Amino acid sequence: MPEDRSDPRRSTEDAQEPAEHDVYLDADRQGFVEDLAVMMNHAAGLPLTDGRVLGYLMMTQADHTSSAQLAQGLQASSGAISMATRRLVESGFVKRHVIPGDRRHYFRTETDVWGSWLATERRYLDRQRDVIAHGLATTDPDDPADAPVRERLENGRDYMTWLQGHHRAMLAEWEAFKAERRSGNRKNRSPTTHEEED
Repeated sequence: MPEDRSDPRRSTEDAQEPAEHDVYLDADRQGFVEDLAVMMNHAAGLPLTDGRVLGYLMMTQADHTSSAQLAQGLQASSGAISMATRRLVESGFVKRHVIPGDRRHYFRTETDVWGSWLATERRYLDRQRDVIAHGLATTDPDDPADAPVRERLENGRDYMTWLQGHHRAMLAEWEAFKAERRSGNRKNRSPTTHEEED
């Protein structure tokens, strides 16, 4: 029997490639990808490619997708995909996925995309608060000319602290909502902070 001289790493990588229908989304799913990209571009200033990558990873049936597969499925350049995935990972929308022995870059979304983003945004608020506090430390509290400067910076610092409290409350309420939905008690009702009064 002839010896198999094929590279075992290559065969493993090939076996982990998603099926062809996962690389190319059908028309309806691709329509969602475009709708999400345009909506997030208009509402939040997210670059269109970032929105398309996010939408694609939400819609694909594959557990994880490589940079090359994203470029192929979205008909985008490798450079554009690289920049988009980097920004999405930093913002918390997308996670990196590592396969031992495979040097390619893979990405996936959490099942709770926006809950994950909300948790990541809290770290962004921390950084903003720290930067503003550093600016505040450069001012002179005894200089009347610095009074309006200090007020602006104090408001910015304290706003970030105040907002963090709301983030914690929102995350707790969101987890409670998901638990209630899983139990079947909430069904199709939308999550609200305060129930409407009768």
